[in-house]
Amino acid sequence: MTSYVCPACGNRAPVESAPWCCPQCRGPWDLDFAASAVDLKSLAHRVNSLWRYEEALPLSAPAATLGEGRTPLVPLTDTVSAKLDFLMPTLSFKDRGAVMLAELARRLKARRVIADSSGNAGTAFAAYCARAGLDCTVYVPESTSAKKAEQIRAHGAHLELVPGDREATAAAARAAADEPGTFYASHVFNPYFLHGTKTYVYELWEDLGGRLPEAIVVPVGNGTLLLGASLAVAELLAHGLIDERPALVAVQAEAVSPLAAAFRAGAEDLLDDAPQPRPTLAEGIAIPRPPRARQILRAVRESGGTFLTVTEEQIRAAQLDLAARGLFVESTGVACWAAAGGWTDRTAVVPLCGAGLKTGLAPAPADRAAG
Repeated sequence: MTSYVCPACGNRAPVESAPWCCPQCRGPWDLDFAASAVDLKSLAHRVNSLWRYEEALPLSAPAATLGEGRTPLVPLTDTVSAKLDFLMPTLSFKDRGAVMLAELARRLKARRVIADSSGNAGTAFAAYCARAGLDCTVYVPESTSAKKAEQIRAHGAHLELVPGDREATAAAARAAADEPGTFYASHVFNPYFLHGTKTYVYELWEDLGGRLPEAIVVPVGNGTLLLGASLAVAELLAHGLIDERPALVAVQAEAVSPLAAAFRAGAEDLLDDAPQPRPTLAEGIAIPRPPRARQILRAVRESGGTFLTVTEEQIRAAQLDLAARGLFVESTGVACWAAAGGWTDRTAVVPLCGAGLKTGLAPAPADRAAG
């Protein structure tokens, strides 16, 4: 194993004994890890999961794997394709990072694992901890989809329903994270998760024959998929495996869009006077204060990308449109299609991040009002 490094203050700590966050500034960790080049020609006979990119991963030969990764890439229009990450073992892209943290916790011989989530990360951690033989407790907002809560319990995890929003849930988990023998599987604070999500881009690179689309459009709440994508792009560029950097286009729900507001204001961090969050169908990206905000904003700007926001009506229409194309995706996962589905001027890939069975069909505005 290597060491953690704090991107804010430069503090370092060994992975084996580090606290879950930087003890000096309480910020999230990055990982002091240098990926080696992946030989495209060598991949044909490798394991058919994300672990085929072993040179680029900080862990190898996992015991906790469920065969995650290698999801299909399907054209939706002449220029926009979708990567079907809702076909993962727990039906969301979060499996890419959860397997990394479960494997890390197993190697560190953790007595128990704690995670917090709006739902999908929690179901992924519950499944992979079950696979690794680890005791797991998942904290979720009490408003989390009943189907996601059922999935977490089905995997044998302890479920803690927290009154309040996503930030209250994270605070409850962090209060328990310092107990002896506890591994805090934070998909926000622990960088191993990002090295799992970066495999999304390695798969695009392989499937497109050693190139990437002009734009990679991703939903952004805590930014774990976008930051993983940024990591992969940087690695592929550094090894001369791609010639150009694709634009990273971040999509937020208009109702909860603190990063989009900061980007449009030219700010390097979240605004103190950001608009108050409102209820949204896209519960998975309803994050008012993402801890990695500075990194997310910098990654989008360095790529030449931008932020887009979508309304609740656009989210619902996009879910119905994808369903009519044979793809039933949860409301958070359709945000990117709502933003980029009409593009014709450049090639783009959107992730369909979670299965529609996790939340059901988004209700019509009249139904929501009645409820």
